[in-house]
Amino acid sequence: MNFPGSLSTRSAESSADQRATPRFALLLRAAKLVSPGGEYLCIVRDVSATGVKLRLFHSLAGVEQLALESVTGERTGVNLVWEHAGEAGFRFVQPIDVERFIAEAGPYPKRPIRIGVDHSARITVAGTVSGARLLDLSRQGARIETDQRLAIGQQLRIDAAEMPQFEATVCWRREPAYGLVFRQLMSLEELAQRTFRMQALRGLPSR
Repeated sequence: MNFPGSLSTRSAESSADQRATPRFALLLRAAKLVSPGGEYLCIVRDVSATGVKLRLFHSLAGVEQLALESVTGERTGVNLVWEHAGEAGFRFVQPIDVERFIAEAGPYPKRPIRIGVDHSARITVAGTVSGARLLDLSRQGARIETDQRLAIGQQLRIDAAEMPQFEATVCWRREPAYGLVFRQLMSLEELAQRTFRMQALRGLPSR
């Protein structure tokens, strides 16, 4: 995604866009940015037909081919225009229907934001430790794959690099995949930082 001109020129163009189209405040609405290299939690601050301002929890330097995904799975292509002090402005690849965006219309029912990862984990069941893959993570739970057979309602502990030990309960199963609900609740910032670091570890050699 290339933008002609300097950063100051792009910022000026972005300001012009903001003046030209009405903007709607959407404070503390969780969403995620999706790229070929990972998924990143963000907060929608305001939106217009042509662009959106997001709160970020880490820099997006070097991240390309982004789409903004809502809690209903609706994806919209975006281009990064500016980033400063934990906030960033994006231009939509195509103008959007703002009312549809605010109503969070989409292909799926609303659900908590889940960040896709592919991360090694450990589960402990009745004192027995087994390996698992952490496939996605939300504030309230996770999806894992493991060769250890688990029952719905099974109590366990799960931990991983970049994630402390959490008490969890199995809420669904489609072997070898299982859904877990945590007894603890992560903050949005904690979820964003943990999943960002997990994805940064992807592809690094094991020690």
